[in-house]
Amino acid sequence: MTDQIAPVTVSALPQAELDRLTDQLVEKLKTVFDPEIPVDIYELGLIYKVDVSDEKDVAIDMTLTAPGCPVAGEMPGWVRDAVMELEGIRSCHVDLVFEPPWDPSRMSDEAKLQLNMF
Repeated sequence: MTDQIAPVTVSALPQAELDRLTDQLVEKLKTVFDPEIPVDIYELGLIYKVDVSDEKDVAIDMTLTAPGCPVAGEMPGWVRDAVMELEGIRSCHVDLVFEPPWDPSRMSDEAKLQLNMF
């Protein structure tokens, strides 16, 4: 019996380019705000996952502060629009997920300071 070894996938994007793109994605995500809370969605901890393919297709998993959020239908579009402003991005798909549920512990210290939660 032989051991199965999972194939190693290596990104075709150079690490420097991936790092630059990651910084740009974070900057764009910080331009999207929850309209009920004066803090951007990145600092609120609403972004759960961002994947970038070698072809620069972006896939984002995000959540909301509450499942009944009045902008639930609009916010993924806001995120997609912000990401698509970046040069070279081929596509962006945003999925709303509710597991794990969001709670204030996911917020950055910056967000907690902005909301006087210390």
